[in-house]
Amino acid sequence: MNQRRNAFIGIVLAAVVVTAFYLMRDKNENSKVNIGKSDIRVEDGRFTPEVLWSMGRIGGVAVSPDASKIAYQVSYYSVQENASHTVIYVMDENGENSRLLTKSAKSEHSPAWIDNDHIAFLTSSKGVQQVFSMDANGKHRKQLSFMDKDVEGFLFSPDMKNVLLIMSVPNPLVKEKQYEDLPKASGMIADDLMFRHWDSWVTSLPHPYVAAFDGGKVADKCVDLLDGEPYESPMLPFGGIEQFAWSPDGKSVAYTCRKKAGAEYTKSTDSDIYLYNIENGETKNLCKLPGTEDLNMGYDINPKFSADGRYIAWQSMERDGYESDINRLYVLDLTDGSKKFVTESFESNVDDFIWAGDRNYFYFIGSWQGCMSLFSADLQGNVLPINTDACDYNSLALGNKNRLIVTRQSMRFATEIYSVDTKRGLAAKLTNENGHIYSQLENIKVEARAVKTTDGKDMLTWVVFPPDFDETKKYPTILFCEGGPQSMVSQFWSYRWNFRIMAAQGYIVVAPNRRGLPGFGKKWLEDISGDYGGQCMKDLLSAIDDVSKEPYVDKDRLGCVGASFGGYSVYWLAGHHEGRFKCFIAHDGIFNLEQQYVETEEMWFPQWDLGGPYWDKNKVTESTYATSPHLFADKWDTPILCIHGEKDYRILYSQAVSAFQAARLRGVPAELLLFPDENHWVLKPQNGVLWQRTYFNWLDRWLKN
Repeated sequence: MNQRRNAFIGIVLAAVVVTAFYLMRDKNENSKVNIGKSDIRVEDGRFTPEVLWSMGRIGGVAVSPDASKIAYQVSYYSVQENASHTVIYVMDENGENSRLLTKSAKSEHSPAWIDNDHIAFLTSSKGVQQVFSMDANGKHRKQLSFMDKDVEGFLFSPDMKNVLLIMSVPNPLVKEKQYEDLPKASGMIADDLMFRHWDSWVTSLPHPYVAAFDGGKVADKCVDLLDGEPYESPMLPFGGIEQFAWSPDGKSVAYTCRKKAGAEYTKSTDSDIYLYNIENGETKNLCKLPGTEDLNMGYDINPKFSADGRYIAWQSMERDGYESDINRLYVLDLTDGSKKFVTESFESNVDDFIWAGDRNYFYFIGSWQGCMSLFSADLQGNVLPINTDACDYNSLALGNKNRLIVTRQSMRFATEIYSVDTKRGLAAKLTNENGHIYSQLENIKVEARAVKTTDGKDMLTWVVFPPDFDETKKYPTILFCEGGPQSMVSQFWSYRWNFRIMAAQGYIVVAPNRRGLPGFGKKWLEDISGDYGGQCMKDLLSAIDDVSKEPYVDKDRLGCVGASFGGYSVYWLAGHHEGRFKCFIAHDGIFNLEQQYVETEEMWFPQWDLGGPYWDKNKVTESTYATSPHLFADKWDTPILCIHGEKDYRILYSQAVSAFQAARLRGVPAELLLFPDENHWVLKPQNGVLWQRTYFNWLDRWLKN
């Protein structure tokens, strides 16, 4: 799943390592509280919100150049302190000899190997985040960079003579300070679109810099690759160091950028891969080379060079304005300028990829049939599966002897590091970060079920069963409505929408891969655009109706929950469910589609998916806006809980307030949970526990009493 779709979902998909990485990048570096691994004791084997928040969360993973050692970061959370702390571990390539390297009260993260014996990382120095180094035993710590502002990411050149640094510059298009004599004025002025993004005003822009490195210190003087340009690289809100690559000879940097601003930016997804020559300062757009017909008009991100420097590959979408287009693997031959797609036969997303060492083929993670699985692809376009197990692989790196070092998770287990044999597809677990917690928990069962849709298609639906499931008993059951809208219901592990904790509270969870999700072919993916209230809603009802036929499902105690587009689904079903459900929960959902069009910040999304603005009267828009949930509030008669973050600029909190007030004005039992300091997600520990408690209190009130 690409980062933009994950952002829109409102679910912290730990199935995507990038999301986990940003979650770990806390701002508590100056905290005096050294939060570490929990020794929590679980009562009666029950998985609770407090247990969930006590789990260590594995983030960035880095393999040493000789593949003999693995450095990785883990974040720990304290509900009591309402804070987090990130540390770095190192272990041998077989998972043995794991040891904690960082013991400071300040968070230390983003490990990267300088050589086989030294690790670079980020931590704060005098309140400013800088690059540091240490040896593989955590000793001989040394500060490498001394910039006057935060270093947000770094990438050393292969020859170790230079380093790329991500640092932010003021955004000239957003006026944060107007008058010197009004120092306490808090207002900001914008005269164009994209003045805010995700959860903040865009007062600064990340830029890539290149600085010399002498092996012991990063030079203070550095070159801004976007000097004087009002653009961002990496791209907000989730881009990181993965959007850059050094050429093998260390003479060029490839970077990802959408060179647009204001209204042009907010309407277009056309980002490109640029090649910057550090010797002469020249920049070349690799996506729009002169004389080529293919101009790569969609998202182009995450470049990677082949070992010999002949090829550069990246992930590419075909169409401008369609952020959920299929993400394909694209290869450019730098010797003759020829381009080709190498995953055309794979009708789904390439979510991450690497070159296979000095061999000209790839390993990649792809969305397929409800899992994030491993595949290989060669330059001729032959794609082969590597694994068949039901799980999500999140990141991958090369190990020794035909092995990949990956992170893996499922609906039953949080992220751990594994080694995968690329020949046999067998996975060996290298870390056991939360084993002390799992050993105290009752396990659950997850089954894949084929549900027949109203138009005769087979739909993969995950069914999650409570611990000690007894098919002779009847259980309250929850329909989970996925967000996105185009984001597969995979084997993800979430610290909010967590199926294992839902099952542990005694609920069966039904999670269908309804129309509009990747991993089931292009047509299945695209059947949702312009049809929000159509087949995808029928698919959701088909799933709950099918599972409800089972004798262990209590048809009189059905609930319906979801976030983002899943929240839209909840609001829509509240007016169309014909008495199926006894309660609803919507998180950061869309209640009024007309309101959404003029409130959201990334305009390409409603422009494509809704067909345009509501004032453009055409067949698509008239059909789409006619499915707005607020138009059917007169049929609401079922208790509903509305949850929203006030810093959510993807879907404004006014949507939840409107839905809540509509319900109460109709006399429908309703609750409203607002988070003034949260965005499309809920990231703070105490807010997270409050979210879980409120969620389960509402379900228990209407489905168990």
